[in-house]
Order: sequence, then structure tokens, then C-alpha cells
Amino acid sequence: MIIIANWKAYVEDIGKAKELFTVSKKLAKDTGNGIVLAPPAPLLGILAAKNASSVAFGAQDISATTGGAETGEITAQTYAAAGATYAIVGHSERRARGDTDTLVSEKLRHALAHGLTPVLCIGEHSRDTDGRYLSFIREELTTAISPLTPRERGKIVLAYEPLWAIGKTASEAIAADDLAEMTLYIKKVLAEIFSGKSSARIPVLYGGSVEPDNVRALAELAGIDGFLVGHASVDPRLFALLVKQLA
Repeated sequence: MIIIANWKAYVEDIGKAKELFTVSKKLAKDTGNGIVLAPPAPLLGILAAKNASSVAFGAQDISATTGGAETGEITAQTYAAAGATYAIVGHSERRARGDTDTLVSEKLRHALAHGLTPVLCIGEHSRDTDGRYLSFIREELTTAISPLTPRERGKIVLAYEPLWAIGKTASEAIAADDLAEMTLYIKKVLAEIFSGKSSARIPVLYGGSVEPDNVRALAELAGIDGFLVGHASVDPRLFALLVKQLA
């Protein structure tokens, strides 16, 4: 299992960051799961500089620029130099601030060019009875991946995060059988984009109200390869309970 902890802007001081990092190192060692921490950029640099564990670090987003006169931008190369090996791209909160499918594809290429493993986020805003949300998912996926070379496509990680499931309780979030259907659909679309059987090697993660109460059922029944965890990842107790469910 790959577990990506997206701290967003919840963690704002180094003390809390170090506490979560310590907990994550122990969890990675005890459970054997792959844990990736995505702190705010300044905290990432501080933690990754002293990292001698199996815990990896990821950027919450990367710039579409490649450097130069771009005040406030943080490029893929900068994150790689700071110790990141992953980069979340196309998160729903970034898309809500203007990231288009075309821009997401560009960020994917920047991440790959600097050795970062991109975590491509896709997900529908709502469900409808006519299945139009499936076409929406297909469009997000194909627009982002199609411009990449076959070799580049094989290096991405996918994270399915339906917006309607975010911020819900475990009981209100997506059901395991619904997630299983979406996982199969996503893998079907991937198989159409890729040649041969290479699409089967693309990990598919889930994000959206992931809690200790629902994570095991989702993992066992939905055929996914891991989770993109938001608010539960910044509570040391909750995060430990969640990861231990996947041991």
C-alpha cells in the first residue's frame, strides 16, 4: 500500500511537523507500507534534509514554470533539490483555483523531467444517473496523460478523489463496491491509453474522507493500491490507527 499524507496548510509549525514525521517513520517500519509525506514547502525542506528513513516526501503542487522571473513559484527542480521524490498534480483544490486539464498535463511533464513521481488526481464533482460523470473522468485522464510518451505514462501514480465524497464522515463517503466499480473503470480507460499490459502497473489510489473506520474495507474490497489522505493525516493518533489498519 502507498499512503500519501497531504498535510495541506493544516501544519504550520516545525514542532507539529516533526511529531508527525516521527510517527510516520515508526509506522513505515512497523507496517511495511510506503508512506509519503506532503508538507507545506518550507517544512518539506527542513524534514527531508534530515531524512534517513524509508518515508518519502512529496510536493503538494508544483509550478507550471521552469524558473526565472516568477516570484512566488516553486518549480519541480526546486522540490527535487529539497528532497521530494513525489509531486501531487491536479488536486481538486488546485483545479478549483484554475488548474485546467492542459495545465495539469504540463505540470506532469515538469515533474517527470526532474525525476519526481507525479500523483495525478482525478475526480468528478457529482454523480448523475446518466453516467455523464464517467465521461468527465475519462476526459480528465486522457487530456493529462495522452501528451506524455509511453515511458513517461508508466511512471505516474493515479489518485481518484471524487469531490462529492470530500469532507464527509466515513459512513457518508464512497461505498467499497462503488469504489471498486470506479477502479475498474479507471483501469479500463488506462488500458485504452497504454499499449500492451503496461497500464496494469499504474498504482490507483483513493482520496476522499479516508478514516480509520473505512480504510480497511476500501482497501480489501475496492482493488486499489493505496490512499491519498487529507485531514486524518495531520492527527498523529488518527493517522497511526489508519495506517495500522493496512498492515
